[in-house]
Amino acid sequence: MNLSEAIRATLWTIRTQKMRAFFTVLGTVMGVTFLIAVITLIEGMNSYMEKQVAAQIFGFNTATLSRRPSINVETDPAIVREYERRPRLTFADAEWLAARMETPGFFTVVSQSFGQVRGPDGTTVDRVMVSGASGTYFRVRDLAVEEGRIFTEDEADRGQPVVVIGREVADRLFEETNPVGRTVWMAGTPFRVVGVLEKQGSVLGLSMDNVAIAPVRSAINGSVKPRNSADQIIFKVPEPDLLAPAVAEIEGLMRIRRRLHPDTDNDFEVETPDAAIGFWKRFSGIILVALPALVGISLLVGAVVIMNIMLVAVTERTREIGLRKSLGAKPRDILLQFLVEAGTLSGAGGVLGIAAGAGLAALVAAVSPLPARLAPWSVALSLALAVGVGLAAGVYPAQRAARLDPITALRKD
Repeated sequence: MNLSEAIRATLWTIRTQKMRAFFTVLGTVMGVTFLIAVITLIEGMNSYMEKQVAAQIFGFNTATLSRRPSINVETDPAIVREYERRPRLTFADAEWLAARMETPGFFTVVSQSFGQVRGPDGTTVDRVMVSGASGTYFRVRDLAVEEGRIFTEDEADRGQPVVVIGREVADRLFEETNPVGRTVWMAGTPFRVVGVLEKQGSVLGLSMDNVAIAPVRSAINGSVKPRNSADQIIFKVPEPDLLAPAVAEIEGLMRIRRRLHPDTDNDFEVETPDAAIGFWKRFSGIILVALPALVGISLLVGAVVIMNIMLVAVTERTREIGLRKSLGAKPRDILLQFLVEAGTLSGAGGVLGIAAGAGLAALVAAVSPLPARLAPWSVALSLALAVGVGLAAGVYPAQRAARLDPITALRKD
């Protein structure tokens, strides 16, 4: 029996033993589904973090000076308290740094909180990300307006009560009306709308259009935090190659300004977009380390299912095996047929598992901020694993079938 004949025999068996074929296929479907779904989501997130999240959170070519890490999952109370005890950043820090930086670039100062924005008719928008920023903020974040203008550096320095709002805030407060020139209230203070940002979309479920940006020296700063304090001081360089020297220079200057002893740790953070990417890669690395064990358990269960079903098939087809051997079939022909049957069915389970896993990942992406991207290598890996598990699980049943004595087999009822 050659391979093509073995495949035809396998297809005939599948047509005549549909229920058995179904359970054999099911043995690999679940493991492959889980593998594909997890890898697809991780691959999507890798691309998303590099292209969107890091840029949206930090900005391109930026070094961010802050009191605590921007992405912080620390739960140790002692470390959290240590962050809280750190000195706040101030406008004076930014001015002091700007006067001494040798790396080309420019600074912006940002103070952020979530608050409510109220329109002229009393309509309110809650959980708005309200940013107090200096005039260079829009250049640092590469933000552009759809209507009106950004506020000037002079308006920012004088703390004028002007604001640029996001598209979502504008639509909810003013609907079809042009918001430019209208008044909104934040923290009980009136602000004149001078511009509406272009639509930004969302990052991990957080709307970048539900924002309001006002001068950092205006009344918005000091309403919930100490006046003249800043959450972040951001330095933007013109070229990516200048980012590493800028980080080193900012760190050195801040240690001088804070009079930190050489043996003392920094009481501030200097981060780049790589911080977000690095955090995600560490997190996804943990998942990928655990993934083989989880998938292995699932595929092992599948292998046991396949082996038991194939053993039942050998028992049920004993007379058929005896007849074929009496007609001249060699042990290797019987072995090949059962191995091809196991490999074909588990391969079919792999294909179904890939489709199910990709569908599950797409469903998760549709109902959550998690993106999905099906990687070709994961498809090849899944198919190889599925077929490999089927062949491994089919070896013992196939050998058992190949070793049957034809006379004894023909006597089987």
